[in-house]
Amino acid sequence: MTAHRALVRRTALSVTAGVAALVLAACGSDSGSGGHDMGSMESDSSPTATASAKAGDHNDADVDFSKEMIQHHRQAVDMAELAADRASSQEVKDLATKVKGAQDPEIKTMSGWLTSWGEDVPEEMSADMGHDMSSAMPGMMSGTDMDKLEKASGAEFDTMFLTMMVEHHEGAVEMAETEKADGTYGPATKLADDVVTAQTAEIKQMNKMLGKS
Repeated sequence: MTAHRALVRRTALSVTAGVAALVLAACGSDSGSGGHDMGSMESDSSPTATASAKAGDHNDADVDFSKEMIQHHRQAVDMAELAADRASSQEVKDLATKVKGAQDPEIKTMSGWLTSWGEDVPEEMSADMGHDMSSAMPGMMSGTDMDKLEKASGAEFDTMFLTMMVEHHEGAVEMAETEKADGTYGPATKLADDVVTAQTAEIKQMNKMLGKS
């Protein structure tokens, strides 16, 4: 029994020594190729970095969309603020609050894009400009239109506001569809898609409020 136990012990030690040798050899091999392994890791990460860079690409259509939609949204917000003060219908006031709540953050988002691209953010429309940019962008109200809205009140204001905002939204949808077709910057085309969805729904709502559907 003693001899047998001695044999087992010697066999176990031999196996242990063999395993240790294999482990050391493997470690030696890994350390020798460590630089290559790190290089492989860096190489593997480069496609992700490239994809990220491509996701940030933008073109002239993205720049034009952002600049023009900022101005377009600003006028919609101005109209919404007038409605908050002058509308007689609570439904109109609620819609105006919804419009302002949606478009104010989008103005900030698009301004951030332009800044990151090294582009100028459009200046606020001054009183001298009179909001008279209707010829440049679809759906924009002229200075005369805005003057009429500012002077209206009560039910007359409600009808005028809804009629103008339907036209304004239709212009925004047209601009957004152009961005979806021509733009390359993912976040911008996504925002354009959101504009189409939200404002199309609001156009339907406003037409219903006007008794047109």
